[in-house]
Amino acid sequence: MEISPDSIIYWSRGPFILNATLLFTWIIMALLVLGSWLVTRNLGTDVRISSRQNFLEAIVAGMARQLDAVSRNKPEGVFPFVGTLFLFIAVSNLLAVVPGFKPPTGSLSTGAALAACVFLAVPVYGVSQVGAGPYFLNYLRPTPLMLPFNVMGELSRTLALAVRLFGNVMSGSMIGAILLVIAPLVFPVLMQLLGLLTGMVQAYIFSILATIYISAGMEVGQRKKTS
Repeated sequence: MEISPDSIIYWSRGPFILNATLLFTWIIMALLVLGSWLVTRNLGTDVRISSRQNFLEAIVAGMARQLDAVSRNKPEGVFPFVGTLFLFIAVSNLLAVVPGFKPPTGSLSTGAALAACVFLAVPVYGVSQVGAGPYFLNYLRPTPLMLPFNVMGELSRTLALAVRLFGNVMSGSMIGAILLVIAPLVFPVLMQLLGLLTGMVQAYIFSILATIYISAGMEVGQRKKTS
């Protein structure tokens, strides 16, 4: 039983290795690019729009409202980034029901890469909102002695994001494989349905936490002005 798709090697030559994580990550990215092109190629700006465009606009508006409820800042600034995270994780987890597909979110390296993106996005959005000086001075509050602890706090929540995503996806895959051996006709179907639900929940939680971290960075300067 493979614990992680990193251990499934399809091709190797010298230092170059093609494992399941890399292969299925690129497949998901290709599907997202192709799907984005297909659903947006015939969008219009007329008063009367197609039912497909109306459905897409309802989804986008719903996601924007969720970000607005989490962050006091306008969601447009973080929506493309957080929306991309949500779509990648959701599609990866949903495709886990396809035979032979290994979700890259079940790899710690994928979770670490996504968490690292959030880690880098926090200061980028924070600096763009309040400026470099007010943002980085926040690491010295309430005293410069807190600098290493504030940095450790940033690193620890990044690690928590990566481990949470990896642990939930990996454990779901292992439980499904065990039940497939014990009762191959009944429990795997139920576990697949449960896996679809938990996969969407994990995508939602990861995206919401990313929004919270970015929003906190964007509000650093605002807190300073009001204090």
